[in-house]
Amino acid sequence: MIEVQSLTKSYPDLLRGEVLALADLTFSASRGQIYGLLGPNGAGKTTALRILSTVLQPTSGSASVGGFDCVTQPELVRHQIGFISANTAVYDRMTAWEMVEYFGRLYGLEEDELHHRMELLFDRLQMRDIRDLLGAKMSTGMKQKVSIARAIVHDPPVLIFDEATTGLDVLVARALLDTVAELRDQGKCIVFSTHIMREAERLCDRIAIMYRGQILAEGTLEELRDRHAERDLEELFFQLISRHTTNTPHGIVAARS
Repeated sequence: MIEVQSLTKSYPDLLRGEVLALADLTFSASRGQIYGLLGPNGAGKTTALRILSTVLQPTSGSASVGGFDCVTQPELVRHQIGFISANTAVYDRMTAWEMVEYFGRLYGLEEDELHHRMELLFDRLQMRDIRDLLGAKMSTGMKQKVSIARAIVHDPPVLIFDEATTGLDVLVARALLDTVAELRDQGKCIVFSTHIMREAERLCDRIAIMYRGQILAEGTLEELRDRHAERDLEELFFQLISRHTTNTPHGIVAARS
């Protein structure tokens, strides 16, 4: 479903020279799989996901979703994806129902199909009690439910979660992770970016550890543990980054994620 090949993104900077956000990034993700991008802030995770979402264009390399090229076929790519982040805005003067309905119409869903999808989603995400609540009166958890509903109302085969649990309390974050797992079980292809080890361990079928725009290691959790002779993911993570920091020249600066 997702193919990323030699993806590079750089920005010119008069003071710092070339700012490299992504460096030769390559990975693939398939249906019924959660592919985790694990890395600290500034690793390049968000840059990669914005390219997949057609918001940014790469400097070089290619990315495709569902067989459609993210640069040359952006409209077709957008119909293949749903995007959820911690910063997804919710309109203060619209109710939960109105917001999800609005996005469904943007995706071109017919009224009967749209309302059928919405009824199912409001039941599945337990949103009946906030159906008529204005965005301005919603808690953070309520807003995140609306963000998920509007991202999947058109039933996209690919879902992108960009640091989606940031700022959520423990209970709301747990509910979101449960929802992500359910979507995977429904056959969705999911890319899940996080800097939280526990989330990656619990959810991801494959993990790419990113730092300074590069993938330092990739595989299932067990493959990573065996390959690096380290059972603790956090320790494995720090060892890889420490080794990379020691061996990396300082001529190129990584951009923020």
